[in-house]
Amino acid sequence: MTPLILLLWLCNIVFDSVGQLAFKAAALKEHPSQGMDYWLFIARQPMIWLGVSCYLLEFLLWLAFLSLVPLSNGVILGSINIVTLMLAGRLFFGEKLTPWRLAGMALVAMGVAVVGVNG
Repeated sequence: MTPLILLLWLCNIVFDSVGQLAFKAAALKEHPSQGMDYWLFIARQPMIWLGVSCYLLEFLLWLAFLSLVPLSNGVILGSINIVTLMLAGRLFFGEKLTPWRLAGMALVAMGVAVVGVNG
């Protein structure tokens, strides 16, 4: 993996993860209303706009990354976000890491490692 591909991959992981975490944080904001009032409240949350901005940057990084690697490798390497988001969910939101989730994370990480090393 060239330094450029590695940089694009790592930046993609960061921006995708921050975007997901920002969306989760915005979704957890309590608001007594439902329906359209709730969605307008959500739309005014800075975390939503951080998430959207991260997704836009991640989209551009993903395109650049995929232009340099085969699609089959890129998609598998991109799946490491599953692991990073499960760990971040535990760290920032106290989400549970059950034995099955830990096993799944290990399998995903091993698959990413195999593809990353053997490309």
